[in-house]
Amino acid sequence: MLQLTKRTDYGLIALTHLAGHSGVRSVRSIADLYPIPRRLLAEVLKDLLHSHLVESHRGAQGGYTLARPPGEIMLSEIVEALEGAPSLTSCEGSHTENSCAVEAVCPIRSPIHVLRQGIWRMLEQTALSDLAGWPELARIPSFR
Repeated sequence: MLQLTKRTDYGLIALTHLAGHSGVRSVRSIADLYPIPRRLLAEVLKDLLHSHLVESHRGAQGGYTLARPPGEIMLSEIVEALEGAPSLTSCEGSHTENSCAVEAVCPIRSPIHVLRQGIWRMLEQTALSDLAGWPELARIPSFR
């Protein structure tokens, strides 16, 4: 089924952490709280920086902050920045002719496309603040 990549998982974790804390947070401080490889987290945050979802701050106390309030950052922006719009079937991501032998008569292509669009709309309507505001997160000491 639909599964986001580890990069997107780590990006969502980092952004949710930034949404729950004021001030600049370093890659090290985030990676020390969660079992995330620092190098991969740094790459993910650089991608989010290039997509204008985070801002970087240099210096000894440097790190990252959100570029906008968490209520203005939609999950679709995060997913798109880290992996593009996900597809549910192999034919959705394919742009070559005749890549699927049953494409012309496929009974699932249209329904699956509608489902993917619905999932994408949900991501477009869900803000980072929605993720960061879930009551379950309040039980984790770093989110208080």
